[in-house]
Amino acid sequence: MDRYLSGPQLARLVSVDPAARPYYRALALAVRSLVLDGRLAVRVRLPAERHLAHALGVSRTTVTAAYDLLREQGYLDTRRGAGSWTALPDPSSLSADNPWLAASDEGMLQLHSAAPAATAQLPGALAQAARDLPRHTLGAGYDPLGLAVLREAIAARYTARGLATRPGQILVTAGAQHGIHLVLNLLTGAGDPVLVESPTYPHALDVVRQRGARTVPAGMTDEGWNLDLLTSAMRQSSARLAYVVPDFHNPTGWLMDDATRAALAGAARRNGTLLVADESWAELAVDDVPGAAPLAAFGTDAQVITIGSASKLWWGGLRIGWVRATAALVRRLAALRASVEIASPIFEQLVVARLFERIEEARAERRRTLGAARDALVGALRAELPSWSFTVPAGGGSLWVRLDSPTATPLAEAAACHGVRLAPGPWFGVDGTLENHLRLPFTQPPRVLTEAVSRVATARTAGPYGPRPAASLTPAL
Repeated sequence: MDRYLSGPQLARLVSVDPAARPYYRALALAVRSLVLDGRLAVRVRLPAERHLAHALGVSRTTVTAAYDLLREQGYLDTRRGAGSWTALPDPSSLSADNPWLAASDEGMLQLHSAAPAATAQLPGALAQAARDLPRHTLGAGYDPLGLAVLREAIAARYTARGLATRPGQILVTAGAQHGIHLVLNLLTGAGDPVLVESPTYPHALDVVRQRGARTVPAGMTDEGWNLDLLTSAMRQSSARLAYVVPDFHNPTGWLMDDATRAALAGAARRNGTLLVADESWAELAVDDVPGAAPLAAFGTDAQVITIGSASKLWWGGLRIGWVRATAALVRRLAALRASVEIASPIFEQLVVARLFERIEEARAERRRTLGAARDALVGALRAELPSWSFTVPAGGGSLWVRLDSPTATPLAEAAACHGVRLAPGPWFGVDGTLENHLRLPFTQPPRVLTEAVSRVATARTAGPYGPRPAASLTPAL
């Protein structure tokens, strides 16, 4: 026989301040806390929405919204016509609070995403691409490897950075995540060990889980990469593939120096490990730092695969990325890609090809805007939350903040009730680790960051209660 809670019984269990805004989110948080604390068992049928609404003295719409949020997060299973039962989410499943599903909803300040606004070069590139497009309409309209003009521009940029590259070594993709997905799907399978940094980019972890591969984390220190941990993890796990972010690492912002790159490539060669280097942030230096050669410059083309993207330097709406590898591997990746979608859009490729012509202007603009935003975020944190610690990165787009207690997830939940969406540390770790960290991006304008930190500080002391700010700032540079 199913266990069942009546409306009055659940109303007595939840403790929600009537002034909480939005109330439905606070109600969902209270029910979820009951489940996670074990006070409300799994597979208990909850009261119908109208019954709970009556018991709480709120509208049915409010309870419906709370139940919907619990379903999205995996804490409620519903069968039409039968009712809703408490549940625990699959640890590897996606939820409404994960970064790749969160949208610009409810007027919240979006500090979960490290995505800068478009640069000033974009409108001109759009206009030029529109003029270029007619010349490309006579053919079939797609090339699985990517347009020649764009592959030539990408190859030339690698060559200018110290890594001789031919266009045949480039595969154009629908963003960096698409490239990661293709590479891991081609080269890994169920049970295969895949070495990753801890913390690391959440989307990469998602692909590893999707493949059924075994994640092998190697922890980073407060100074960056620990070669002993990386090399011992390679050796002991026999990992055939390692995913690393050497350039303004996401989320820590660390930049790997040439000596460490050479040592890492050497260790990978000795252990038979293929390195996949994500360079999505490589062009985003904020301070004067020595120019680091691409990681692939320290190995062979068969040993290091490089992932790149247009989204961080120019604009996230340009879903154009690329993979640099051997020509043979590029062709294999293109064949795999064709089983899902054949090619990237012509127009977007033409836009990015034009943007490469003015890449130094974009880098200078990002340096100014990200530098100002970083300084504003650092100043606000030191003024409002002085017990939190962090290292100011020389580039990239985020601070990796150590909290004074392991409370990142509940803080993110409380901050949402105050109008700020945060990215707690466990998003970037394996098996729920990194609860004492937050990633705070500085890709929003300074005034947005200052306001967001103020709200987070309030959420830290007041919890998910109290009035939520009625107005939000427009995040425009």
